[in-house]
Amino acid sequence: MTTTSAIADRTAAALAVLARGLALFDLPPGEKRPESGWQQRTTTDPEQVRRWLAAGRNLGVGCRASAVVGLDLDRHGDGADGIASFEALCSRYGQPWPATLTTATPRAGLHLYFGVPADAVVLSTSGGTAGLGPGIDTRGPGRRSGGYLLAAGSVVAAGTYTVARDCPIAELPAWLVPVLSASGRPR
Repeated sequence: MTTTSAIADRTAAALAVLARGLALFDLPPGEKRPESGWQQRTTTDPEQVRRWLAAGRNLGVGCRASAVVGLDLDRHGDGADGIASFEALCSRYGQPWPATLTTATPRAGLHLYFGVPADAVVLSTSGGTAGLGPGIDTRGPGRRSGGYLLAAGSVVAAGTYTVARDCPIAELPAWLVPVLSASGRPR
């Protein structure tokens, strides 16, 4: 694997995610919503992940178990473009696009993964309520069970989640930490 190549094969993509230290859990085939108790099923065991994939199961990244924050940059039919919003946010703060593990979603969106600083509390938000810009949601470790994102290797009606950028997971950039408060909204 190279550090910036896209990985499309389901198993290779899932194993690349595991190799970066993310804890995965299974979801029903073709689904985006997990069954109850998913928090207790997170694992970093490649053999378990292979069994889930062989059974056609989808995979999720447990943000609390993985100690990560996920930025979900959506591109939906409502005109919100999370990628353009994040580019504008980077520009506003005079920062480059962060180099971190990135998953491409079937609808041309991205999931960016960042390690969580010990003192940061980031909750999950949806519908652009993170205040980072239209089309940007957060998936954080939260205070209890935390949020999740579908992992590379998952398949839904719209297509397959793939690894778009295979590189180490960067720490949540210092410039983003004060932008997010414990509520997941900007300060």
